[in-house]
Amino acid sequence: MALLEIGSQAPDFTLPSSEGKDVSLKSFEGKVVVLYFYPKDFTPGCTKEACSFRDSFQLFKDKGIEVLGVSYDPVARHEKFKAKYSLPFTLLTDVDKSVSKKYGAEGVLTSKRVTYVIGKDGKIIAVFPKVNVSAHAQEVLEVINKYSTTP
Repeated sequence: MALLEIGSQAPDFTLPSSEGKDVSLKSFEGKVVVLYFYPKDFTPGCTKEACSFRDSFQLFKDKGIEVLGVSYDPVARHEKFKAKYSLPFTLLTDVDKSVSKKYGAEGVLTSKRVTYVIGKDGKIIAVFPKVNVSAHAQEVLEVINKYSTTP
């Protein structure tokens, strides 16, 4: 499936989280959500990307923005990944690949690396099909800052 386009409605989903609860996209209505798909916990690129979000997390939090990471890894692996790298945001488990498929992020063995920024109205406001793992959080913040200043 192709990537979702800017302006399209973000498909709702419910997935198990690293906190042991099911998380639905609709529960974040009225908030901006950064939904990032990544291949695998503990791999070098995915660790850099997660730590990029961790290091900028307070900036997201101050703006009321939710950050959600999604991969095929099971909840127990997410819990270990979060603990080892002190990740303050939620990781979601897409074991059956259904959400990755809806968002055009389905890969063969792992999810593709792609990030969506979902606006308060539930529509896609940005898509990042190519990601600089070390600076990704800053790239996302720049787009969100532009979005929030447009009339």
